[in-house]
Amino acid sequence: MQSFVVEPSFWELFPDATLGIIVARGMRPADEVPPEDLAELHALLAQANTDARRYLTSEQVSQVPVVAVWREAYRKFRTKRGARCSIENLIKRVSKDNAVGPITPSVDIYNTLSLRYALPMGGEDLSTFVGDMMLEVTDGGDAFRPLGEDEDDPTLPGEVAYVDDVGAVCRCWNWRDGQRTALTDDTADAFLIVECVDPARASEAAEATDEFARMVERYMHGSIQTKAMVTRDAPSVVLSE
Repeated sequence: MQSFVVEPSFWELFPDATLGIIVARGMRPADEVPPEDLAELHALLAQANTDARRYLTSEQVSQVPVVAVWREAYRKFRTKRGARCSIENLIKRVSKDNAVGPITPSVDIYNTLSLRYALPMGGEDLSTFVGDMMLEVTDGGDAFRPLGEDEDDPTLPGEVAYVDDVGAVCRCWNWRDGQRTALTDDTADAFLIVECVDPARASEAAEATDEFARMVERYMHGSIQTKAMVTRDAPSVVLSE
């Protein structure tokens, strides 16, 4: 049995966090997504870039409420210099009229929803996981090679990261994905996640998780094996038997 487990070290820092978890299986390759579906996805992503402007209630992106709550969260654990929550990076692009464009259908889905809800979302190739996937405060030294880089960059002691038995999957909570587990055009089985650190937005996180699952079914023809909300009272979910 393989599980996703949020360790006590994480809950000590973020007792009110909520994580929406989806396991999708049998997703079709990107080159098998019909052109009309791709066009629809790209239109949804373009609209989400526009819709996200409603969150820009301050000229300083760091003071936008949906970003500020993550700035505060990132002060509670050790990070790489300059590491920021993924939603801050997206909102910053919106503020600079630098639209988030298409990458690959599965990524386009979570970028669309992340912009729409202003919540961090992401995905990993489930077939690459070794052992359980954990979210924890690490002891440091977990092997990690960032996407787009040629050198390893292991985790720091006291950093919040997703890790499995081989190394880190995503650094500084949701800042940077690794090459080993990243979604690709050919990913069939995916681990998908919605992250919420603000308890006042837990219901929005649940709504976003539902919509995430629906879009994966609609555009990727994935079969949703698991959809669950992980909290301190329910800190794990089975990924595969």
